[in-house]
Amino acid sequence: MNTLPFPLAEKPDPATEERGRKLFAANSDFVKGVVAMDGLPVADRTEVCFAGRSNVGKSTLINALTNRKGLARASNTPGRTQEINYFTLADSHYLVDLPGYGYAEAPLHVVQQWQALLKSYLRGRATLRRAFVLIDARHGVKAVDEEIMKLLDIAAVPFQAVLTKSDKVKDKDRETSLARTRAALIKHPAAYPEIILTSSEKGDGIPTLRATIATLE
Repeated sequence: MNTLPFPLAEKPDPATEERGRKLFAANSDFVKGVVAMDGLPVADRTEVCFAGRSNVGKSTLINALTNRKGLARASNTPGRTQEINYFTLADSHYLVDLPGYGYAEAPLHVVQQWQALLKSYLRGRATLRRAFVLIDARHGVKAVDEEIMKLLDIAAVPFQAVLTKSDKVKDKDRETSLARTRAALIKHPAAYPEIILTSSEKGDGIPTLRATIATLE
């Protein structure tokens, strides 16, 4: 029996994995980039969002989940994305790519504006079922990750840690990163009690994350 706090999520059973596969095999399309709350799409379906510091691999993960290489576009400049980007998932879900945080290549007033938008979004989106906080498996939780976790605590939005780029680290280093992540998550009441370990390049953890999203209603 795994007694570790925040254990790794187990592989879903075949029925749940198939449910996730079917959901993500449906059409996914870019809807719009939102820069103000009045620009948000109608809240008429289940919504999940992805948050993470710049270059953690959010766009790559969304593309891997949907099996669409160019659906979410990654920027070569950290912090370039300054909009809340909406994508459809079948007719039942929205996938939401939040602006990357940390060392943003943007003027201070622009950073402040999009931080304010992020706070308003998290506090005011009734259909938001879970936030997935992406953490680079090579580094573990950093100070900027703690900031978004605190914001999610305040907004009372359940969030789940997703470690990215797991194929880029050795087993020993991955365990160190997991230990750091677990130690950080313990301090956050909004944290969901399982971690998902992923590699967009190798496909590791992708069925588990798909299944997790498919079961949220």
